[in-house]
Amino acid sequence: MNTDPKRWWALAVIALAQFMVIMDTSIIGVALPEIQTDLGFSQTSLSWVFNAYVVALGGLLLLGGRLSDLFGARPVFSAGWIVLLAGSVIAAVAGSVGVELAGRAVQGVGAALIAPSALTLLMMLFGNDPKELTKAIALYGAAAPAGGTAGVFLGGVITEWMSWPWIFWLYVPIAIGALIATPALMPRSEPQRGRVDIAGAISVTGGLALAVLGMVRAPVEGWGSLTTIGTLVAAAALLALFVVIQSKRENPLVRLGIFATPNLTGANIAQLLLGAAWIPMWYFLNLYLQQVLGYGAFASGAALLPMTLMIMLLMIVVAPRVIARFGFKAPIIAGLLVLAAGLIWLSFIRPSGNFVVDVLPASLVAATGMALAFIPLSAQRSRVPGPKREDWRRASSTRLTRLVLHSAWQR
Repeated sequence: MNTDPKRWWALAVIALAQFMVIMDTSIIGVALPEIQTDLGFSQTSLSWVFNAYVVALGGLLLLGGRLSDLFGARPVFSAGWIVLLAGSVIAAVAGSVGVELAGRAVQGVGAALIAPSALTLLMMLFGNDPKELTKAIALYGAAAPAGGTAGVFLGGVITEWMSWPWIFWLYVPIAIGALIATPALMPRSEPQRGRVDIAGAISVTGGLALAVLGMVRAPVEGWGSLTTIGTLVAAAALLALFVVIQSKRENPLVRLGIFATPNLTGANIAQLLLGAAWIPMWYFLNLYLQQVLGYGAFASGAALLPMTLMIMLLMIVVAPRVIARFGFKAPIIAGLLVLAAGLIWLSFIRPSGNFVVDVLPASLVAATGMALAFIPLSAQRSRVPGPKREDWRRASSTRLTRLVLHSAWQR
């Protein structure tokens, strides 16, 4: 059992990483009109300020995880912050469309290094104590919705009272702080012998990038267009090739045998459905608040704070106790049912409605279901048997990839 008190400070830095990675998908939305005006984006190309980050993050997550295995989680974690910092500076000083998109893509590469190495570090710190691991996963999980809401809220504040480049300058001191803290707080890990699966990395990165590209361009090109169909077919072919390659590699990016682990496949499917329900709800609530109720960007972000605070409170305080009392399965089932009830309630919101009656109570019900299901699902997926603990990180990286794909779908 790890008794070093610094591990909880280390967890704070790991949770900060999760917070920043997710926040970077939401903070940009409010500033897009000003970026379009200042840099000369067309209406079609403007969405790529978001998509450039998403494609890089979603396409490179598994490769980032493999690099973490080969070179050690701590060095890759630090490298990710350096790359994220560099991308933020590029995006902040950009004076043209191309430079802005390059900066956003570099930010995505940094996030793809940070996210999987953070998960590995979490397991190194808390993996030997199931009770502490559940608490750590709860704190780490709570950082995701906090980052999503903070992005909308801070984006509104910065855009309204400062200027859009400060959205990116915000990352600089945070990245520097993380780089200073990492050597003092994070455990060392021995690098592994092995090779980077180049063919696997290219096929999965290309496949995921094409999948994201196809989904984000489909609203413009049309789902039935040859461009969309061709892109998605090519994505499916590359991902199928990736599975074939992984089945033949001695040191694959993803050990396919982990999906035969009892309960892991079911937990992955449930996590997929949870993301498919939650992210669209978040997206359409933003639209309802701004386009139907007439809220500004700042007010819309503030309106979502009660839901976020509810999730964080339940994930950190309640969910670990519920798991200790009832195990994993009962909270997962109960949480999904409560989330479904909240979504059904939200389906009755009125064009002439208001926040207090139509949004707040239903969103808090949905938040309760999300919190109850998310932590036991994540904890269940951490129970991967066998000597290779990085398999949990790999399985969790696939969950992050699915969240990125869901975010891209909504754009």
